[in-house]
Amino acid sequence: FGNERISTPHIDALAARGAKCTMSYITNPPCRPSRCSLMMGMYAQRFGKSGMARGLPIPEDRPTLAEFMRDAGYITGQIGKWDIGATGQGPHQRGFMEVAKNAPGNQYDRTLEDGTPVYLTDLDGDYMAEFVDRNSKNPFFLYFSPFAVHSNVKNTPQHYRDRIPSGDGTAYEGAVVAVDDAVGKLIGKLREHGIEENTLIFLTGDNGANIDHGGSSEPYRGGKGAHTQMEGWVHTPTILTWPEVIPAGTTFDGITATFDFFATMAAAVGESLPEGCDGKDLIPFLMGEKEGDVHEFLFWHNADPTDAPRRNLYAVRWKNWRLHKGEEGWRLFDLVADPKETADLSVENPEVVQRMLSEYE
Repeated sequence: FGNERISTPHIDALAARGAKCTMSYITNPPCRPSRCSLMMGMYAQRFGKSGMARGLPIPEDRPTLAEFMRDAGYITGQIGKWDIGATGQGPHQRGFMEVAKNAPGNQYDRTLEDGTPVYLTDLDGDYMAEFVDRNSKNPFFLYFSPFAVHSNVKNTPQHYRDRIPSGDGTAYEGAVVAVDDAVGKLIGKLREHGIEENTLIFLTGDNGANIDHGGSSEPYRGGKGAHTQMEGWVHTPTILTWPEVIPAGTTFDGITATFDFFATMAAAVGESLPEGCDGKDLIPFLMGEKEGDVHEFLFWHNADPTDAPRRNLYAVRWKNWRLHKGEEGWRLFDLVADPKETADLSVENPEVVQRMLSEYE
């Protein structure tokens, strides 16, 4: 939050009309396990997914978020990146009734059936608008996971880069602007059909910024690539907007995780949460009915021998503390006093380390 270089008026409007969650986390980095955890509403380690592990199935004996919402009477739609589960566990097989076509092309340069070139994120925004047009009279659940903003972004159209105020926007920054435009198309359609006030929107990222490609995790350190041990890899901006329920302009500083989305949606539609979910309903916290952290502890256990060693992560979050294990052993940081994790306080606070380790074990 607070980036003054990249203009995101539509995303900013979501935040202004709803709640900013400043201590929101993914619990299973990087991208694929993060999405699996969100879609199942639980730590992905519970079904054996630790690290990227592409091809590992998601559970068949419990519902995905899409299957849950479909069975609750909602039209379910998916647009963008899937990258979840094994072969035979595509979005159609795991609960999505409408799945957007992925036009052929190279990265973000795509071609429509009539030969017209199109930028992929623009196409995704159009798909969202079409989905709302088709389903505005019915309750629906739409999952939009844009390929932007991703690593190795190269061919973002210049007109998006030009909207960076300094005029020297990178492809990575321009991709953020493009996503904001797509969000604007969605909001415009909700407003056009008179359903914006009663639509619950979640906005988040599947992991922290790619530092090597110009991303920033300020005020924290770290992100994707060679920076994965630090806070910035797993700490993500999160916004919830539901004008009829969540007070506008809310800022919530309690510890939350993206697997809370499942529990929050279950509560919002009045359905019981499936057994085994790790998430909790966020709405009472955002309405001020509950205070403090949604989760007393959060855990990370990324240990995949087939994955890049830099992506292994063993960590715990509790109150202001973050404990993580590196080559020098367990290190303890106070994220409020030291968000860039420069001063290891493990020696001075052995009781804190022991408490966090016991919970981790």
